[in-house]
Amino acid sequence: MSYIEEQLNIMKIKRAFLDTEDGQIHYRIGGEGEPLILLHQNPISSNEYRELIPIFIKEKNLVIAMDFLGFGESDKPPRMYYIEDYAKTVTLLLDKLGIKKANILGHHTGAFVAAEVAAAYPERVNKLVLSCIDYFEEEERQTLYNKFFEAYEIKEDGSHLTKRWPARLSYVDLELNHRCLLDEFKCHGYPPYAPFAIMNYAEKSLQRFRLINCKTLILSGTEDIKQLEKLGIAKAKNRKFMAETITNAKIVDVEGGTVYMMNQMPNEIAKVVVDFLDN
Repeated sequence: MSYIEEQLNIMKIKRAFLDTEDGQIHYRIGGEGEPLILLHQNPISSNEYRELIPIFIKEKNLVIAMDFLGFGESDKPPRMYYIEDYAKTVTLLLDKLGIKKANILGHHTGAFVAAEVAAAYPERVNKLVLSCIDYFEEEERQTLYNKFFEAYEIKEDGSHLTKRWPARLSYVDLELNHRCLLDEFKCHGYPPYAPFAIMNYAEKSLQRFRLINCKTLILSGTEDIKQLEKLGIAKAKNRKFMAETITNAKIVDVEGGTVYMMNQMPNEIAKVVVDFLDN
């Protein structure tokens, strides 16, 4: 894609809000064709798909990327939210846009929500892409929650600001780090909605995933799982087990893919996803 084509596609992306009983949900929408819903990870926003959206638009998709409640430009929910709640908001957005059925791509937290949409509302999902989705054992769930509970805490001396800057610099460039921090700081001072939701969902996740019957692609970033193993949050064997749990699923390793591979490897990700959706 040329620079001019990319800029024209970016200009086609509009922003809007969906009113719900728990607050307004911000979303980005652009393009024409088969609907493709993009669901982001914690603690960032639909900005995670800034590089991918123009590519998917060029591939003749109607692309919709939403900010979950509690993240990005969406409102903070008035209570702790569950994966089931987030999945319901996806269907509310589909209803507003008059979309009966869509393809869904979710990354990390977004993958859990995408999976639950497919399990609870199978009539709304055509094909499913789950990126870097894991089965968390009990100890790993607590580690995940504690990690983000501490990260979201506002320190009186402002040290939380400088502490977060170097946290991901070993695998992202300065520009992406700045973008991620801007999103992350919007979560500071609030409960860790997504880690709480995943902790609650993890124990029943395998049971829920067995309900998924649509064609499913599972992406696994090789550097992402290495990093999670170092942090004691996930295990590579459990991620492979996830692929075996979902009927009609195949797993593809994304060599060199980090937790931010949606931003860092848009062309590689788009090629795998488009090939899957087209076949």
